[in-house]
Amino acid sequence: MEPNDHIRRIEHEGRTIWLVGTAHVSQESVHEVERAIAELKPDVVCVELCQSRYDALTDPDRWKKLDIFKVFREGKALFLLANLAVGAYQRRIGSELGVEPGAELMAGAAAAERTGAKLALVDRNIHVTLKRSWSNIGFFQKLRLLGEIMESLVVDTGVSAEDIEALKSDGRMQDMMSAFAERLPEVTEPLIRERDRYMVEKIRQAGGTTVVAVVGAAHVPGMVADFDKPVELEPLEQIPPPSKWLAGLKWVIPALILGAFYFGWRKGQGQMLGEMVWLWVAANSVVAGIFTALGGGKLISVVTSLFSSPITSLNPLLGTAMVVGPVEAWLRKPTVEDCERINEDVQSLGGIYRNPFTRVLLVAVMASLGSALGAWIGGALVVRLLAS
Repeated sequence: MEPNDHIRRIEHEGRTIWLVGTAHVSQESVHEVERAIAELKPDVVCVELCQSRYDALTDPDRWKKLDIFKVFREGKALFLLANLAVGAYQRRIGSELGVEPGAELMAGAAAAERTGAKLALVDRNIHVTLKRSWSNIGFFQKLRLLGEIMESLVVDTGVSAEDIEALKSDGRMQDMMSAFAERLPEVTEPLIRERDRYMVEKIRQAGGTTVVAVVGAAHVPGMVADFDKPVELEPLEQIPPPSKWLAGLKWVIPALILGAFYFGWRKGQGQMLGEMVWLWVAANSVVAGIFTALGGGKLISVVTSLFSSPITSLNPLLGTAMVVGPVEAWLRKPTVEDCERINEDVQSLGGIYRNPFTRVLLVAVMASLGSALGAWIGGALVVRLLAS
């Protein structure tokens, strides 16, 4: 096998490592991986998977095991919905090209088993990667990113097999990564560069004389550049603690609003306090209620958001999604069959609305976003009244 733009040969301490750069929705990549392993007969096959992603690809019943109420308790509704939408976009492109996302990685794993090679899962845990990426972007960037993901579900991808294959070339991939870094510089490091270094070290630790490493083509240039550099895995595996500034802000905003209520009471001898409370409640309730309705929430869920938002906005330990989500889940009662259809239904925005499980997630997320926006509007109105 001859090296090219996306297949690199590295000689390292008496070992030969072949980096096979792939596109995750490419049938040609599947064939290329199988051909590489058949020709090179490696001792070890490394694939860009962690144990969680490997289990997800090999366990058809994974959605049956998901506790939706636990999702709300841990405040992960937005995180899970965004993750589902990204996976849906990949599957949508894959269905147009006749290949499942990640098929080339599973082809590598299957080929390793056939040939008796050791299989090594070398990617960082997906939950660590997503949390490190998610923690790097602000609230409004998360909203923009979620909006773009949702837009991808209703806009024609227009992606052909030729487009996917062209992206594997070094020049096109570098251009794409430069555009990505410019658009979302905060996530480029945890999503791409940290994983480059992590996989390099895991490949070095995997052993074997001849190694085939199946990784996304976007990682190949960085991994080649990093292969002779020392890497410490422990710092890359740490989940960053919540931002002290954001954690403090959760308490500061309620304190400021309650302080404004106090000064309003002192200033207006009670009359102004009533107006301030009314503005706060009205802004929180109306905006949260509208967003919950836009998410497709049932009437009781909309009413729940109307009453809960002004309270949860003043309680840093309780989010509106934690209240509205369980109510919507109790009303819709998602079944195991609904969970089994998630991968199919999330291919479109209409499917997300039709599936009771994803509808519950969407309603909870929209209620939370509406409550946050309502709190900012309400807080601005209260401060404006106090300053008048």
